[in-house]
Amino acid sequence: MRQELHRLHVGTHGKGLVSITSAVLDWVAATGIETGLLTLWCRHTSASLTVQENADPTVQEDIARYFEALVPEDPTRYIHDDEGPDDMPAHLRTMLTNTQMSIPVADGRPVLGTWQGLYLFEHRRMAHRREIILHIIGS
Repeated sequence: MRQELHRLHVGTHGKGLVSITSAVLDWVAATGIETGLLTLWCRHTSASLTVQENADPTVQEDIARYFEALVPEDPTRYIHDDEGPDDMPAHLRTMLTNTQMSIPVADGRPVLGTWQGLYLFEHRRMAHRREIILHIIGS
């Protein structure tokens, strides 16, 4: 049994989903681990992780619109605004999604469905540099 740890840095351009699929697949392959468990951890309270369809970009547009309606940037609704009017909504959106996920690894690859991709979901308006910790254990 072996373990590997990696820090994946992801640049964002403001709100939206950023595919991290290729970077994660490449890193898992480079570890040489054929069977195991991959854990991803987002080290932020205003960005999250998700598994989502990777074929039709309108899915991402619909998700973004849904979250805008679900948790609007309305300064009259929130007390916390230390970093601006998108600060508290970003924290709520992160709370409603995931900051970590675990994916089985088989044949040296995360076991994803045909149309599944891995995404960092940026909840802030401004560009950020986000860090995701990748940990794999297996043989």
